[in-house]
Amino acid sequence: MSAPIAAVDLGASSGRVMAGAVDDDRITLTETARFPNRAAEAAGRLYWDLFGLWHGLREGLRTLGEAASIGVDSWAVDYALTDADGHLLSSPVCYRDGRTRDSRERVLATAGAERLYARTGIQHQPFNTLFQLAAEPAAKLEAADRLLLIPDLFGYWLTGQAACEATNASTTGLVDQATGTWDETARTAAGIRPGLLGSITPTGTVLGPLAGAVADDTGLGPDTRVIATATHDTAAAVAAVPYETERAAYISCGTWSLVGTERARPVLTAEALEAGFTNERGADGSTRFLRNVAGLWLLQESLRTWARNGHEFDLPDLIEQAGAVPRRQSLVDPDDPVFTEPGDMPSRLRTWCERTGQTVPATPAEITACVLDSLALAHRRAVEHLERLADTEFDLVHMVGGGSNNDLLCQLTADATGRPVLAGPDEATALGNALVQAQAIGLLEPGPEARRRAARASARPRRYEPAGPPGPWRDAAARLQDLPSPGGADRRLARPDEAGRTE
Repeated sequence: MSAPIAAVDLGASSGRVMAGAVDDDRITLTETARFPNRAAEAAGRLYWDLFGLWHGLREGLRTLGEAASIGVDSWAVDYALTDADGHLLSSPVCYRDGRTRDSRERVLATAGAERLYARTGIQHQPFNTLFQLAAEPAAKLEAADRLLLIPDLFGYWLTGQAACEATNASTTGLVDQATGTWDETARTAAGIRPGLLGSITPTGTVLGPLAGAVADDTGLGPDTRVIATATHDTAAAVAAVPYETERAAYISCGTWSLVGTERARPVLTAEALEAGFTNERGADGSTRFLRNVAGLWLLQESLRTWARNGHEFDLPDLIEQAGAVPRRQSLVDPDDPVFTEPGDMPSRLRTWCERTGQTVPATPAEITACVLDSLALAHRRAVEHLERLADTEFDLVHMVGGGSNNDLLCQLTADATGRPVLAGPDEATALGNALVQAQAIGLLEPGPEARRRAARASARPRRYEPAGPPGPWRDAAARLQDLPSPGGADRRLARPDEAGRTE
């Protein structure tokens, strides 16, 4: 058996190093290190601690002893600006910072919302790289020599080679869907000069061997290769979906729930724009047609709020208690802007329910039930619209990522969507990262089908069948659709039962 593959997965709350052992068409992952990640506010801005991540990454690599290759994935859209010597101009700003409120509208007024979507295929989320760059001071952009997305920055620190990997580049709102290169309309509207954006690197490119200083520091051999894996964490997770049928949707569930399907071509219609769908690049150049749903962020932030107030909860116990709460009595729209930024999430959830005339959740179990019921309905809405927009009827849903460990959420998603849910792998991002690396260095056959075979051999999903009649979920979806939005969300989408599926 060869030396392990190192899959470095950087998430919004933690980073980890996973060692992937390749045996024929199967990859077994072992976590060798985990380290915290957090954003901190300073001078009115929310910044990432990249040097803390860099320290944790190197400590994690030291635990391996040897590695055939290393690949780094992370969340999307955030970036670093460097000078001509490769030094950071400042710490990267977190996508949850509110600095893009004005720049988003300014860019859309210049480029045109529908025109921009027809070119880039990316939903106009406030946190998009495009709008973040438009919010940067002109002097800072002028001083910058290069933009590097977060995993590309770590690839640069590991090798000295700068790249901009395709799956992550596609999330920025700056890539032309037709050509796969930087889009001039978007770049000009944001005031970005051409030289700031380097050429886009294909997924699976070998960036080079470890830089000498990093090899010495980590104890890994200088011939250890660094791969531009599927560096966007969702692209990596989707690369590891163990599809059993083409008529399957996926939900990559963690801080965000990404609900989508893989297609040969993007969907660039005004209807897709209005429905909140986006088109991102897959590991093999496919299109990941998906909708961002706020995901378990609402529960994660609630847990942090309770902990700050001196109440630590065991999550499995809390989920078990939430399972005993009457279903669908308190519902929110997870995508309402009021839930976007960090803060006292339980108070926001209670206020949302109070202002919409619903039962106000009082206990942590009731708040957890509110979040999970609401997230299941958000999954339902996204799957129903996905069917219509992609012109495909889905027989089942694959749920991957950390949220696939939440038995209650998996069952509620099956109940709400009326489709079986196959849950797992929970480490889909790290597995997809490792699968792409294994293909890049010749340990697995090339191509998407070989990778899917390996994903099926490496994971054993759990199956959840829909339970109970569909009517209560259909009625809850209609009730939620009609509620006024305290946070200003636009829910003027077709009702789920009008989205092309008959229950």
